[in-house]
Amino acid sequence: MSEKLLQAAQVSDLIDKGRLSVQVTSALGLIPIQNARIQISYTNAPETVLEQVTTNESGETGDIELPAPPVELSQEPSEIRPYSDYNLTITAEGYEPVTIEGSEILSGETSIQPVRMNPLEEENLVNSDIVIGDHTLYGDYPPKIPEAEIKPMAETGEIVLSRVVVPEYVIVHNGTPDNTAASNYYVKYKDYIKNVVSSEIYATWNEAAIYANTLCILSFTLNRVFTEWYRGKGYDFTITNSTAYDQKWIYGRNIYENISRIVDSIFANYLSRPGVKQPIFTSYCDGRRVTCDGLEQWGSKYLADEGYSAIEIIRYYFGSDMYINTADAIAGVPASWPGYDLSVGARGEKVRQMQQQLARIARNYPAIPVITADGVYGPQTQNAVRIFQGIFSLPQTGVVDYPTWYEISNIYVGVTRAAEPG
Repeated sequence: MSEKLLQAAQVSDLIDKGRLSVQVTSALGLIPIQNARIQISYTNAPETVLEQVTTNESGETGDIELPAPPVELSQEPSEIRPYSDYNLTITAEGYEPVTIEGSEILSGETSIQPVRMNPLEEENLVNSDIVIGDHTLYGDYPPKIPEAEIKPMAETGEIVLSRVVVPEYVIVHNGTPDNTAASNYYVKYKDYIKNVVSSEIYATWNEAAIYANTLCILSFTLNRVFTEWYRGKGYDFTITNSTAYDQKWIYGRNIYENISRIVDSIFANYLSRPGVKQPIFTSYCDGRRVTCDGLEQWGSKYLADEGYSAIEIIRYYFGSDMYINTADAIAGVPASWPGYDLSVGARGEKVRQMQQQLARIARNYPAIPVITADGVYGPQTQNAVRIFQGIFSLPQTGVVDYPTWYEISNIYVGVTRAAEPG
């Protein structure tokens, strides 16, 4: 493979390795596609196939190791792109082919590339040609237009929400607010956050920096949701993907496994100030090409390297009265987390609910063994949970913790719906 790369493109600097895992599902319902064929080529040499793989019964390829630039390039601002990018062509019997251009690989990290395929007998439910643009820390994007961190809100009126709720979906406008030709996309909330974090910072950074930036992105998003910022202006969407107005979301882009794990663990959190009901509108910028009155992304990275925790980073930029809050409710889930981990020996209705959901998921994902919903968390339930966690990029502990509970709920809702918005 290295010989082909050297012949095909200028990749002599790709001295490190990253990993790519492709996950293929039908656009009509959450149905994994087995035996989908994936061809991978370097973006600068699309005619040279580097790898050919097929998906398993869970619609996954497993990890594919691919060349990447040295990790040091993502630790400092650089004119040299710190990630390699690849083209993917995905084909499967009974489905329209999908092409993806620019799936990004960072040194030492696992990139998860989701793929949704249109059944041939259906009208186009999702885009089959995806182009992933430059990362915001490398590409050229317009700077954020300054906004107040706390929005004025009327005391009464339909557009004022009474409590902070994590929505099931956000509607993302793929352009500036006044671009009426731009498409709107219904995106699951957690998927939206994972996409934005993967677009805005590098997954190679210290975890404290990733946590701090994720908290800013969560609070930024929930401020838009809570204040119904765009709805109140007569628009039919929640947020835009314009960096001048909001934050970068890229249709169809890859996400990173460690970012996915962090978002799963804190997705219901946001940032608050005492006496302020709404999530704080937490502006941020790269801190090098653009400065702002908010978190500086590169600065947060350096603070994390010095040993600052996520909340210490947040308070460094926003002041000592900023704290982490939790949403009052999470929309679109059958039942809320019990407040404690479920593991071998646990009993009761919460165990039964989880078992019922997992048994339904197993009909779509046959690698998960079918279990009896008896309300008793035994070794068979533990094994089924562990396999579920492996399929959906969670730590394989066999314990239903907070992230696992809500991912089971998320997938259960997906498989029980005939189709999801695209």
